[in-house]
Amino acid sequence: MIQKSDPLNLTGKVAVITGAGSGIGLGVAQMLSAYGAAVAIVDVSPKAEAAAQELRDAGRSAAFFQCDVTNEQSVIDTVNAIVAKFGRIDILHNNAGVTVRKCIDELSEKEWDFVLDVGLKGLFLMSKHVIPEMRKVGGGSIVNTGSGWGLKGGDQAAAYCAVKGGIVNVTRAMAIDHGKDNIRVNSINPGDTVTAMMISEGRQTGEIKSDADIDEFLKSCGSGRPLARIGQPEDIAKGVLFLCSDLASWITGAALVVDGGGIA
Repeated sequence: MIQKSDPLNLTGKVAVITGAGSGIGLGVAQMLSAYGAAVAIVDVSPKAEAAAQELRDAGRSAAFFQCDVTNEQSVIDTVNAIVAKFGRIDILHNNAGVTVRKCIDELSEKEWDFVLDVGLKGLFLMSKHVIPEMRKVGGGSIVNTGSGWGLKGGDQAAAYCAVKGGIVNVTRAMAIDHGKDNIRVNSINPGDTVTAMMISEGRQTGEIKSDADIDEFLKSCGSGRPLARIGQPEDIAKGVLFLCSDLASWITGAALVVDGGGIA
């Protein structure tokens, strides 16, 4: 007979979150730490130290690690520093990403490389160097941030769609390869979510011409969804928490969509 337990409890686990200084990554860091995980906030910006300090001020275990996820030596040094600080790695959330909202014939080679390097190469390098640490502790959970646009197309987003489609499928490949290591690999696929990147997209596409347009833009992003609102970082973080927890102990290779019904 099934007995009540506490499958969301992450006490004793160490979670590494990339792009964790703001937006979805910050929401995930706050969520996982609320459920007991020690969190490594990984970000290219030194400003992300403030996010780690806020968690420490709340009595949680957190540390900031500055890292360029597109640079292998930076990733190696960061993973080593995290293990030296916390002793292990159990959870990896590959969340770092950028976007340039242009059609493919408008993109420069530099812009294409930038979007793919942060989103896909960063996932590759972090996973490459974290997986051996997970093996040492008997397994783990990797969650990769895809997108609804990794499962369907989107306008003026060729490079972004290439990255997110790649993330959805490399997640499946990783799940097949690392099931034997007791490492589960899944993707979380958000719809439009209130983040600085979302606002940047509105500026790039011309839908936000001044700060006065931001509220209306964000409202419009959610209005056409069955649940009739835009997402918040906490909405996505709840999905990541589920995938990292024992509630998802037999889930790997899955693409969980969290988008208010946007691609239903």
